[in-house]
Amino acid sequence: MHHFDRINGALHAEGVPLEALAEAVGTPVYVYSTATLTRHYALLREAADTHPGALGDALIAFAVKANSNLSVLATLARLGCGADTVSEGEIRRALKAGVPGDRIVFSGVGKTDAELAFAIEAGVRQINIESAVELDRLIAVAAGKGAAPEIAIRVNPDVGAGGHAKITTGGATDKFGVPFADAPALYARAAASPHVTPLGLACHIGSQITTLAPLEAAFRALKAMTLDLRAQGLAVSRLDLGGGLGVPYHGQSDLPSIADYVAMAARVLEGLNVEAAFEPGRLLAANAGVLLSRVIQINERGDGRRFAVLDAGMNDLMRPALYDAFHDLVPVRARDGEPVAYDLVGPICESTDIFARDRLSPPLRAGDLVAFMGAGAYGAVLASEYNSRPLVPEVLIDGDRWAIVRGRPTYEDMLAREPRADWL
Repeated sequence: MHHFDRINGALHAEGVPLEALAEAVGTPVYVYSTATLTRHYALLREAADTHPGALGDALIAFAVKANSNLSVLATLARLGCGADTVSEGEIRRALKAGVPGDRIVFSGVGKTDAELAFAIEAGVRQINIESAVELDRLIAVAAGKGAAPEIAIRVNPDVGAGGHAKITTGGATDKFGVPFADAPALYARAAASPHVTPLGLACHIGSQITTLAPLEAAFRALKAMTLDLRAQGLAVSRLDLGGGLGVPYHGQSDLPSIADYVAMAARVLEGLNVEAAFEPGRLLAANAGVLLSRVIQINERGDGRRFAVLDAGMNDLMRPALYDAFHDLVPVRARDGEPVAYDLVGPICESTDIFARDRLSPPLRAGDLVAFMGAGAYGAVLASEYNSRPLVPEVLIDGDRWAIVRGRPTYEDMLAREPRADWL
């Protein structure tokens, strides 16, 4: 669900009309709903709390890579949400937003020694180890600090899933995690070191997963390994289940519910007496955000093809160009008329700057405001200033109040960041 609805024919974000917001801030602009973020977190929290026997005091750690805006993170932090991070920068963002270090998980396949040292100093909850060489580097870093950070071994269960090949992370050929057959020996090696404290296992098999079967297969693999490690006398008290549950970008109604997803995890883990962790990103943030844009012009060709040229480009919303992602496009002001097929394109000088081909829409005209729905995850975080276009701003809505939570830089701001070499 989301809180972007029509009032008197015009699309609103909670109590704020998007037409007024576009007038005040300009377009393109990302708009986030506090009510939707809060609702989605509450659904997951309530579902997890329904199964304390199987899931323990489950940690919900928002995947910061999905939306790293400080105000979005602070909104979730105030609800008690933790953070799943993949860089020192993301750890710093989480801390600044108010997430305690002991609710921060540090994941990622390429952590540097400096980042590992920072994570130890920040007192993160756990560091997810993704290879034998990374374990060796962490042991060396921790030894130099006289520390023994808590860790989990991220297992690659050879269960790849996701809405696109580029967002599948658990297959045998993917770069993430320790091969399943190698993980028990690595866990035992970690347990033998005085400089790390292995407490559990982790996995993450992909993103935008629309059925529970692959997730259940991965969780069962973790369960089997947990029992195997315990049989060897090794302690396993945490299972980090990652994220990846899909959201209805296409308006589907047959996706697994949050309650069903958590109930499945509880059923698999029943009797293990572990503390689970969930790392949702898209699940909390995708439908909490829209990208508001304006039609620059309609280009019509002799063959009947129509291009709706928008002021938002692939530098503002990369997902369609990056992995063929679908985003519904909704006119902000309702309009009558038979649907018309448009190629939805941006102003970037690239052939890949296409949001959709032959997308049916109510008739569009130059100046119309439109909203890309489901844009709250992997939207602004992937934006750039390609073609020297100012970085897209972000706005947070809370009821009938709003705030710019990342401003649009001026051209002067952009140029001032690049001092000219003193010999030029």
